[in-house]
Amino acid sequence: EDIDIPSRRVLITGATGLLGRAVFKEFNENNWNAVGCGYRRAQPRFEQINLLDSIAVHDIIHDFQPHVIVHCAAERRPDVVENQPDAAAQLNVAASGNLAKEAAGVGAFLIYISTDYVFDGTSPPYKETDVPNPLNLYGKTKLEGEKAVLENNEGAAVLRIPVLYGEVERLEESAVTVMFDKVQFSNKSANMDHWQQRFPTNVKDVATVCRQLAEKRMLDPSVKGTFHWSGNEQMTKYEMACAIADAFNLPSSHLRPITDCPVVGALRPRNAQLDCSKLEMLGIGQRTPFRAGIKESLWPFLVDKRWRQTVFH
Repeated sequence: EDIDIPSRRVLITGATGLLGRAVFKEFNENNWNAVGCGYRRAQPRFEQINLLDSIAVHDIIHDFQPHVIVHCAAERRPDVVENQPDAAAQLNVAASGNLAKEAAGVGAFLIYISTDYVFDGTSPPYKETDVPNPLNLYGKTKLEGEKAVLENNEGAAVLRIPVLYGEVERLEESAVTVMFDKVQFSNKSANMDHWQQRFPTNVKDVATVCRQLAEKRMLDPSVKGTFHWSGNEQMTKYEMACAIADAFNLPSSHLRPITDCPVVGALRPRNAQLDCSKLEMLGIGQRTPFRAGIKESLWPFLVDKRWRQTVFH
């Protein structure tokens, strides 16, 4: 039988990661021919590509001829970037600039995923036109990556997003889901940051934004430049942890709000809220309520099996 392969082609980097998996799934389920690439966790589902290997990158783009490339691959852990600055700059800046150049070579629309950490968090909410001032090296490398992308490909898009959560393979994949064990093990008290204001955002929503942006671009070449997307519920990590406890009917009295600015690790912006009105005016976007999204993401990791038995039988 002839299998009908959709004619619209999209290449997703970092397809093995939390966001990349969601982006791959979103395009794949909406009549796009999607190819994902990864590195350490690629096989057997995805193409294994080292993004620092410019020949390999050139070859896959020229072989597949994508209409759209969504560049999700990055070193996104601020403390790792501080400790491994050269490796982070290679991936976040050099590889991104090269990908943008290759995308331009085949006329592909590149969406570069960036971060709210390009801002210092002192005067939110931030519009796309506001001047970035990253506090940590992670934010600096992502900002340099934005510049490298737009210098090498003037038709590209930059999509800045905040802290992500979603269907994780391990709790450590997201700064939001990693709190679940502290919430569940209520026999010992846990300190939770109640200083930094965050806007937890579901990867499914970001994936939808990427697809809608790509489809709008297919019809309108003026769709390019910098865009912001974010959940709209403002919460500290302490408030997220309480919401998680509430979603699963777990106690939260052992969670302790810490209102001081954190002293260890990379500097974090206090409140880097993103203004998303530019995408909203294009009719792009969706938002999953935090409690619904976090419940869907975390129930497989519940320790109390009584909750799960109805699902697995």
